Amino acid sequence: MGLFDFLESQLDEFLRNNPHLELQALEEQLRQQEEDTQRMIIDLQGQEKRTEDEILSTAQQIKLWHGRIDKAKAAGRKDLIQAAQEREAGLLSQGNQLWGKMKGLKERIGQAKELQRKIQVRRQEVRAKATVAQANRANANASQSWETTGWNQSRNYTTSSAGDPLEEKFRRWETDDELERLKRNMGR
Repeated sequence: MGLFDFLESQLDEFLRNNPHLELQALEEQLRQQEEDTQRMIIDLQGQEKRTEDEILSTAQQIKLWHGRIDKAKAAGRKDLIQAAQEREAGLLSQGNQLWGKMKGLKERIGQAKELQRKIQVRRQEVRAKATVAQANRANANASQSWETTGWNQSRNYTTSSAGDPLEEKFRRWETDDELERLKRNMGR
C-alpha cells in the first residue's frame, strides 16, 4: 500500500466518522458545478445572440440580392440574373444552416438550465442533510456532555449541600431547566 492509498483510506475513514463534513464537501462540489453550469449558460446565450445577429444580417443580404434579381430581370440582364440567383441561393442555404445552429443552441441552453435546476435541488437536499447531521452531532455531544458532567455535578451538589433547602430548590430548578433544554434540542 502506497502513501497515497494510505492517505486516501484515512480520509475515507475520517469522512465516514464525520458525515457532516462529507456532506459539506459534496455541497461545495455541487456549488462549483452550479457555477460552471451558469457560465456555460451565459456562453451559450452569447453564441445564440451572435447567431441571431448573423441570421438577421444574412436575411438583409437575401433581401438585397432578391431586389437585385428583380432589377436584373426588369433590365433584361440575363448575365446578372443567373449570378444573383446563385448568390441568393447560397445565402438562403447559409441562413438555413444558421437557423439550425440557433435551434441547437436553444436546445443546449434549455438542457443546461434543466441541469442547473437539478443541481440546485440536489444542493438543497444535501444542505438539509448536512444541517440534520450537524444537529444530530450537536445533540449527541450535548447528551454526552450532560452524561459526563451534568450527573456528576448534581451528585456533588447532593453530597456537598445536604440540608440547605434553598440550595436544594435551586438545584432542582436548574436540573429541570437543563432537562427541558435537552428535550428541546433533541426534538429538533
